[in-house]
Amino acid sequence: MEFIKLVVEGPLAVITIDRPKALNALNRQVLTELEQAVGQVAVDGALRALIITGGGEKAFVAGADIAEMAAMSTAEALSFGELGHRVLDSLEALSIPVIAAVNGFALGGGCELALACDFIYASEKAKFGLPEVTLAVIPGFGGTQRLTRIVGRARAKELIFTGDMIDAVKAKELGLALDVLPAAELLAHAKKIAGTIAKRGPLAVTRAKRAIDGGADVALEAGNQLEREAFAALFGTADQKEGMAAFLAKRPAEFKKA
Repeated sequence: MEFIKLVVEGPLAVITIDRPKALNALNRQVLTELEQAVGQVAVDGALRALIITGGGEKAFVAGADIAEMAAMSTAEALSFGELGHRVLDSLEALSIPVIAAVNGFALGGGCELALACDFIYASEKAKFGLPEVTLAVIPGFGGTQRLTRIVGRARAKELIFTGDMIDAVKAKELGLALDVLPAAELLAHAKKIAGTIAKRGPLAVTRAKRAIDGGADVALEAGNQLEREAFAALFGTADQKEGMAAFLAKRPAEFKKA
């Protein structure tokens, strides 16, 4: 892969979009390579968490590649949008938690990439936005849907209709970013949280993620049913037996994802 770096550090994986001369903009090649990297993460049963960040000091991902999009026909734009949706859907569907470490500009497709992660930590230098209307188009990789679910309909409309950027502090205020950190501490913080998650029961973390995501857009009764079923199913796992035995014996648990 030319523009995507995938590094595995024990139970953690780090994907870096590394096209700094173009501020890590997403063209077809970058999206295709990202899809490949996400596929590799998906089949690695030893991984417990994934971090996504941007190469260089300026951008997480500054957006989709406008130079590539400028001459697209309607059919080509549809195909490009379908590629972006497929890649971000595959990222969102990973069984392990995905953390976005937003180190700079996260605009357009870059903001949409961050939105497809489970949660976001932002550098003090980070800027977020969906400025597509300034180019007479709209977000095409899920931004109208995921942003609305996080910040609410009215705020999402304001951000998308104006195309304005917001800084990291405002992103935290809106619930888009969880924490704002000095740039030098961002990746270390993301790894610390990912490392903590990696020590927990991996099957339980996966079930919790599925219950939260699956229940978010259904009635409370249906969401609670998902939770009950996931809770009960975990009692048939070796990890549950190990976790509770370790607690009673006052020793660290050794989970095996079984």
